Order: sequence, then C-alpha cells, then structure tokens
Amino acid sequence: MKKSTFSIKNIIYLVIIVALIVPQSRKQIQIVLNKGKTLFGPSIMATEDTEQISSYNWDLQRLDGETFDFKTTKNKVVLVNLWATWCPPCIAEMPSIQELHDDYRDKIDFVLVSNENKDIISKFLNNNAFTFPVYSAISKSPETFSGRSIPRTFLIDRQGNIIIDETGAANWNSDKVRAKIDELLVL
Repeated sequence: MKKSTFSIKNIIYLVIIVALIVPQSRKQIQIVLNKGKTLFGPSIMATEDTEQISSYNWDLQRLDGETFDFKTTKNKVVLVNLWATWCPPCIAEMPSIQELHDDYRDKIDFVLVSNENKDIISKFLNNNAFTFPVYSAISKSPETFSGRSIPRTFLIDRQGNIIIDETGAANWNSDKVRAKIDELLVL
C-alpha cells in the first residue's frame, strides 16, 4: 500500500507556514507564541550582581500632555517598561503588567514608555482596557535604559539598584515578582 504524500502533519506545517506568511495572521501567531513565554516570571538578580541606575535625569510626557520628571521616582520602588503597540512580545506581557498594576499601583511607580503616536497608544490601551500610565520620552533616556530590544523591563529598588533587567516577554504578575516587590517595600 502506498503512503499518502500529504499526511496530517504535513498539512499542519503548511497551514502554520501560510499563516506566518500572511501579514494579518502573523502578528496574532507571534503574540500567542510569546504568551507561552509569559508562563514564567523574569529572573531576579542576585544581590551581588545588581547595578545602580545610571541617572534619574529623564523627562517624560503622559498621553494627556502632562510632563513627568523621572526624578520623582527616586527613593521609590519602580517598574520601568519600554514597549510598543506593534511588538508581539510586548502585547503578550501587557495583561500581566495590568494585573500587577491593579494590585500595586498605590505602592510602586509604574513607568511604561512608548515613543509611538499618542493616538495609536490611546486606542491600544482603550481596546485592551489597560489603565497603567504610559509616557513618551521628551529627553534622552538614562544609559541604563538604552538598548535595541523591546520589551525591556526593569524593577528598581529604593536605592536605585536594578533588581530585574528583563528583555522579552515575561509574567510580571508571577508569585516570584510579587514576593520580590513585597520584600522591597519593607526595606
């Protein structure tokens, strides 16, 4: 008996390849794949490996036009996230950031930065019911936050030590992150 040249496995591979080629479905598939990465929390640095933030000199602007001086986060626990609405890993981790924000918005500062058009950002936030604050950079970011990859997220303690420096999608609402934030809040 002759084997069929098109097995179920081959058809599945073909469907995946076609879906990745078609622009309308590529982003959705990438988001789903990155959601798998958000099953895990980010790595927390060992105390001896932490670095200090290079500077607090950074001027930002909220979507409503109000300016924000990053210096106001000095001596506070702060989560900084660099992201974009077109970035599948960014989109994949946003629900976990929203959940963390819901529980910690009065305890730590959230500074999410995207340099996209404000209308695009507002529409994205509204469509997804995200309520965390989003800023655009007015001045050059501190050297600490430079880099080419997004999302990039930092958890900074009250002394300016970078406790987490994570590139790529992660679960920011994980028990590990929550425990670390709770620990930082009592120090």
